[in-house]
Amino acid sequence: IKLNSKMIKITNLLSAIALITFTLGMTSCGDNENACDNTCPVGQILSIDCECFPENGSDQAGIITVSENITTDVTWTADNTYVLAGRISVINGATLTVEPGTLIKAESGALANAKALLVARGSRIDACGTAVAPIIMTAEADQITPEMISLGNFVSPNLQTDVQGLWGGLIVLGNAPISIEGDGPEAQIEGIPTSDSAGLYGGNDPADNSGNLCYISIRHGGTDIGEGNEINGLTLGGVGSGTNINNIEVVANRDDGVEWFGGTVSCSNILVWNCGDDGLDTDQGYSGTVTDWIVAAPQGGSAMELDGPEGSSLGSCNNFNNGIIFAGDNIDRIIDWDGTTNTGVSDIFITGIAADYDPAIGIESFGGDGLCTTGNWEYTIPAGFDAATLFADVPAGAAVEVTTNTVGPDSGDFSWTLGAASGTLEALGL
Repeated sequence: IKLNSKMIKITNLLSAIALITFTLGMTSCGDNENACDNTCPVGQILSIDCECFPENGSDQAGIITVSENITTDVTWTADNTYVLAGRISVINGATLTVEPGTLIKAESGALANAKALLVARGSRIDACGTAVAPIIMTAEADQITPEMISLGNFVSPNLQTDVQGLWGGLIVLGNAPISIEGDGPEAQIEGIPTSDSAGLYGGNDPADNSGNLCYISIRHGGTDIGEGNEINGLTLGGVGSGTNINNIEVVANRDDGVEWFGGTVSCSNILVWNCGDDGLDTDQGYSGTVTDWIVAAPQGGSAMELDGPEGSSLGSCNNFNNGIIFAGDNIDRIIDWDGTTNTGVSDIFITGIAADYDPAIGIESFGGDGLCTTGNWEYTIPAGFDAATLFADVPAGAAVEVTTNTVGPDSGDFSWTLGAASGTLEALGL
């Protein structure tokens, strides 16, 4: 009996020590020293196993559920999966840093329950993957894992590449100029309620810097946020030229692939495919340059919808250079210009046109306002296709039939994408 009593006392003592150790282990990251002899970055806390996790997340089995807005600097790491449990906004001037190879998923939901990641103006996102370790943003239903990404396997084990609308998308907002009705300096981005000030974009700083987006694959998004209103894969509202955006893939988004609402940011190496609406979309006097891009097989929308300024401010030309359009079987228009848009499209290759495609709808309002540089188009068409009608509004010599294109990006530049890993680009002849 005495022995058992001693054992109970020892057990109780060990439990108390363990509790103290756990409490120390969860010390705020602001502490310079702790029981693990480890220091977490600002915005993270130290767990009992001496690992750092975001303050607003759970560290269960490497699944970090993010359910609150990000208000202080935080880093998301490649050894975890981050699950968006709501519309998560980066606000208050905070910076969200995302390591190469990080997997971000979002819970399903529509309308008021739509899940998205929003970076408010004045805050930043520094999310730069690499060609061997891209950042993947997808739905929670996607069974891809961090381990798969680390081994170079970027293909979902369960979701087909045409599955759309499972979550929202990525929204980045800035302080660069926009052109809207009434000539106000700012507007509320579509899909975000006016009660949420994080949705404001636009301003007077053309060189505004919202951070860095590199080697990111955005998949299966575009859920409904209102009747007939879905979220784009990547929405850029008033984003300034100080922002770095390159190597972006948008796959199977229910709405547009990438849409620019004003702003001055330039982008490169953009791949959009299997989207339910337009591939690339401009609005409100966007004034940047997009180079080395591919739009493949829109599922009902146009490859490009190019709308212009809405206010008195016309902005400078925006330019889309060195691109490829693979029309596919379900495209609406190949390029749909607003008659007053400030867009030029040069050095592009148009291919993949179906034999039964209506050539009369292919090119709408060629050249927009006519003030920006457009031309040097190459194309292939099926035997017997009516190219004269398709290119009726295109100046003589601006579009030339070829057997092998000499313009457009090298498909090898997109070797890191799901489009390449799934064999889709190769199947399309790209």
